[in-house]
Amino acid sequence: MTTPESSAPAQPAATWPQTLVGVGVLLTGLALAFGAIGISSEAGYGGVGPNFLPWLVSVVLVLCGGWILWEARTGGFRELDAPSGAEHAYWPGFVWVSAGLLLNAALITTLGFILSCTLCYLLAVQGLRRASGQGGVNSPRTWLIDIVTGALIAAPVFWMFTQFLAINLPGLTSTGWF
Repeated sequence: MTTPESSAPAQPAATWPQTLVGVGVLLTGLALAFGAIGISSEAGYGGVGPNFLPWLVSVVLVLCGGWILWEARTGGFRELDAPSGAEHAYWPGFVWVSAGLLLNAALITTLGFILSCTLCYLLAVQGLRRASGQGGVNSPRTWLIDIVTGALIAAPVFWMFTQFLAINLPGLTSTGWF
């Protein structure tokens, strides 16, 4: 004769965070679908209306949320690697990355898109370098490499949006090229 404990294995405690993630993704998809209801479906360029992308994203989120929820409730994620990295968060790195994002938002109209995004990249990469324990993060060479790399990423994005897509982004000058 079997006891109730042996016939139905209990869910491991690790599946509850996974379940919460699944519920969160599912609810996000449903909230996006609810918001997409109010967007006009009148066909625009190429026969696709402005509500197409919100509906597509909401359907994908609902499917992913349902899948995560099913995985979590049927035993948890299979073949899940053991957690790696530090046991606790590296808060100075979080401050560096947050400062980059907040300064980008605060200074984009003052410095222009390219310089503010370069600053954001510089600060975020410095935070990530420090969090991973890389040596030489304070060397002028590392800072210069990060500044140049940030500018080499931000400039083509700016030019693509302003020159090719005709989307106005804040620039440092009124020429549209910087």
